[in-house]
Amino acid sequence: MADIRIARNAGFCFGVRRATGLLEEALKARCDGDSICTLGHIIHNDVYLDDVSRRGAVCVSYSDLDRLEGEVAKGKNVTLVIRAHGEQEEVVKRLSEMAEKYPNFDLLNGTCPYVEKVRRIARENSGDGKVFMLIGAAEHPEVQGIMSCAHGEKYTFKNAEELEAFFTPEKVAEFGNKTVSLAAQTTQKLSEWKKCLEIIKKDCTNPLIFDTICGVTEKRQTESASLAKESDIMLVIGSSESSNSRKLFEVTSEFCPQVYFVGSAADVPDIKIPTGSKLSITAGASTPDSVIQEVYVKMNEQMTENFAELLEASMKTLNTGDVVEGIVTSVSAGEIYLDLGAKTTGVIAYDKATTDPQAKLEDLFHVGDTVKAKVIKVSDIDGFATLDKTRIDSDKNWEKVVAAAESGEIVEGKIVEAVKGGVIISLFSVKVFIPASLTGVPKDVDLHTIVGTTQKVKVIEIKADRKKAYASIKAVLREERRAKEEAFWASIEVGQEFDGVVRSLTSYGAFVDLGGVDGMVHNTELSWRRIKSPAEVVSVGETIHVYVKDVDVERKRISLGYKTDAMNPWNIFTDKYAEGDVAEVKIVNLMPFGAFAEIVPGVDGLIHISQIADHKIVKPADELELGQVVNAKITAIDFEGHKVSLSIRALLEEAAEEAEAEVVEEYEAADAE
Repeated sequence: MADIRIARNAGFCFGVRRATGLLEEALKARCDGDSICTLGHIIHNDVYLDDVSRRGAVCVSYSDLDRLEGEVAKGKNVTLVIRAHGEQEEVVKRLSEMAEKYPNFDLLNGTCPYVEKVRRIARENSGDGKVFMLIGAAEHPEVQGIMSCAHGEKYTFKNAEELEAFFTPEKVAEFGNKTVSLAAQTTQKLSEWKKCLEIIKKDCTNPLIFDTICGVTEKRQTESASLAKESDIMLVIGSSESSNSRKLFEVTSEFCPQVYFVGSAADVPDIKIPTGSKLSITAGASTPDSVIQEVYVKMNEQMTENFAELLEASMKTLNTGDVVEGIVTSVSAGEIYLDLGAKTTGVIAYDKATTDPQAKLEDLFHVGDTVKAKVIKVSDIDGFATLDKTRIDSDKNWEKVVAAAESGEIVEGKIVEAVKGGVIISLFSVKVFIPASLTGVPKDVDLHTIVGTTQKVKVIEIKADRKKAYASIKAVLREERRAKEEAFWASIEVGQEFDGVVRSLTSYGAFVDLGGVDGMVHNTELSWRRIKSPAEVVSVGETIHVYVKDVDVERKRISLGYKTDAMNPWNIFTDKYAEGDVAEVKIVNLMPFGAFAEIVPGVDGLIHISQIADHKIVKPADELELGQVVNAKITAIDFEGHKVSLSIRALLEEAAEEAEAEVVEEYEAADAE
């Protein structure tokens, strides 16, 4: 027989027992015509709720309060119980005012003292210059009630992951001058709370930390985890709506291989319980003792039935060809041992357990798993039966492959071998051939590079008579690419910016890959100056920042822009120079009336023939040559026409005036002596 243990801290906690006690007393003292109400469900347990409902308790919501106050005003005796979770601050205030105003309205506040403590912390640690944070489920009534007590800047985080994501560098800097307080929902998972503490201490300076997890909750979780480590099967009793019950299921699932979440004895599944197994029961804070006892009785009955079945099965003999089902008792690198519920132990060798030559039995099978196999050989002398699982799997797995082909669904498997003309993928332990042309691997790349990788495929052909199947990786890639393109075209709009890769160049522009879809940058959008080829600005393979100028979804065409105002040569020139400045310029063209000189790339200025020298010249070539670099003074800027006038002569004359002034100064100094 198996051993059943019940956690000492299972069932009603102090807070729930207090709230339900208030309700029980009110029901006992109830007179005909009196109304006994609970604001929301007093606990998360349908069995208990049905019982108190039969005895006269009525569950009301916020929307019923106006009606309820009207009945009280007319003289009806009403008792209302606030559940252990507590209520929102404004609701409690209203109910308290009703109790003061109407002698026939009795308010019984069943808020758990632990919860009330968190509410007080929220009030005292929020407001100007303070930030209040709570780790808990935002939709939970307890959390909603606590957060209603906080004012000013306040936040709720479900777990450490959400808290970590919240603390961006900007937030860390913003909170530098604020007092940050952190508390927890009373039923918060202890391990999650510890993670949150590490984050808050890292990102905040001197945070105020309030460890508000209920001591009973902590004990319940710790005890349940300890039981789970020692148990083969674990039952967690509670409602799916109960926060502490869900967390008990999470905690125990980390340590026990078989954990069942049940609401009552009626929900207990038909569990196969091997002889000698250890079974434990724990329960959430809203689970009545009567429900725990009913589950315990149900498990005892199942164990008795299982024992009788095992006793009968142990008398049975196995025959070659039988299909048997057993529970894995041990797994090694080369074989699996099964408890067949008989006097013979089942053994499955590696090659009879899987068809994947690279698989590890320890990864595929675990103690407690149920395995079906065919009997190949029985030895009554040593008490072992040789089994073959692959024979059972073969037909079942082939049906899965056929179904995948018929439905067209995408399935996943591991590439196990490279063969002539393609590769072999294991789909549901069935070897399926993928032709080289459908692998998505380029012709010049060795197919062995994908052996051992997991790939998504579509089964494209079935040879039922020979049980052969063909699959394609390329078909999946094509569908994914098509879906990606559809999503792209559905979201693309003018003004969007991309970092794209230049895919190809033509005489009129560059094609840029925006992530599976190409757009084109015309030569006129590549540069502010006239270019003969896009190669003057960009090169194939280069990543450039572009923006969408125009989109034609029907024709699948995108016009892109590359040049920006910051690249505009005229803007560069006007940012750098003003009238009267001297610039180093390069002679780029000689004309009969003067010379054009480049001031910055893309902006030329005119040096009129009269401004080239301080004496009369016949043609510019008498003084200048192409490519020559000279200094010139900017004498005029035409901002509307984007024209610039330059003068070399002005600099020459200024230099002559300075030289003449120096001579005069020297003469006057000598005369004074």
